[in-house]
Amino acid sequence: MLEFKSLPLATDHRLTVATHELIKQFNASFDPSDLQIDVANGMPVLQLRQVDLRAMRHVAERLAGESGEGEAALLREAVSSVEAVRSYGIQSGKRNYVDYNRERKVKGRHEKERRRGRHYYANDREFDQSGNAAPPELTDRIVLGDAKEVLARLPDNCVDLVFTSPPYNFGLDYTANPDDQRWDEYFEQLFAVFNECIRVLKFGGRIAVNVQPLFSDYIPSHHIISNFFVERRLIWKGEILWEKNNYNCKYTAWGSWKSPSSPYLKYTWEFIEVFCKGSLKAKGASEDADISADDFKRWVNAKWSIAPERNMREYGHPAMFPEELASRVLQLFSFRNAFVVDPFAGVGTVPVVARNLGRHYLGVDISDEYCAAAERRLAKTLL
Repeated sequence: MLEFKSLPLATDHRLTVATHELIKQFNASFDPSDLQIDVANGMPVLQLRQVDLRAMRHVAERLAGESGEGEAALLREAVSSVEAVRSYGIQSGKRNYVDYNRERKVKGRHEKERRRGRHYYANDREFDQSGNAAPPELTDRIVLGDAKEVLARLPDNCVDLVFTSPPYNFGLDYTANPDDQRWDEYFEQLFAVFNECIRVLKFGGRIAVNVQPLFSDYIPSHHIISNFFVERRLIWKGEILWEKNNYNCKYTAWGSWKSPSSPYLKYTWEFIEVFCKGSLKAKGASEDADISADDFKRWVNAKWSIAPERNMREYGHPAMFPEELASRVLQLFSFRNAFVVDPFAGVGTVPVVARNLGRHYLGVDISDEYCAAAERRLAKTLL
């Protein structure tokens, strides 16, 4: 037997013969197993299971134009009642309001998680749950310097979110950083910074790292970085694929052409590895969440199609990510007024987005040219 979500339609309009005729016409426009308006105890009730909302709006507008004021108000309320339901799934172009999120296949899932030891690798390390305030001299600032040394000036447990994209060690032309170190030296220096990031994160704070492995060197940087955080007992929150759709790859060598000898795989995406300190749940007031229902549903689908940054030449930086990427990370993983840190801030994309979204920020970079560019970008946001 099909289940429906019942939405009473509170209306002062008396149910006349015309109203019943209108309900009949409305119901005839839809599959009765999807949605219908019933009348119970003299009150109209919308029985909803799934619907193409655009089709429903179209039908309601058409019938409202042919009806009296009271009947039109009933149809408008039916549409607005469905629009107000913010929890649903999508299947075959229809919004599903019943059973879409019911636990399937795995019975007693939570008990089985307990027996398995959910995120077992993080269970044997206790993190301090007390929080500290960020010092004013490092709040809403761009700071020139070595990230490890600057972060050492922050107290423990004062940062809500770290979002960064460290140099990838590709050999790019950064102004003040050699990008072609020996891999062991590269990871040693990177992890020294990440150790400080872990220390300054609050309990429940998140660190999100945008990284692209150097596939030509066969170095899985995203896995090596993830293993580092797992070993430090952070909880793996997830992995986001940033699909850049840059199919015009510059590589012309495909390895062993038409042979399984040694084919070279090409990629159009980068990774964002997300980890949490101590708890998967971040603290924050509900009124400080600034992500819309529609954006939330789109963004928890962990493949984000976002075009690469196109203004890198303007800012003189060879490897910027777009503001849209930072906006999604900040809104999905932090609340308003959060303290957001980027230890490899470059020309300030994360600080700029943080300011625009009502977050506090600290951006650190070793290049005075990049810091100056970041300051100029921030100054423009105040105009």
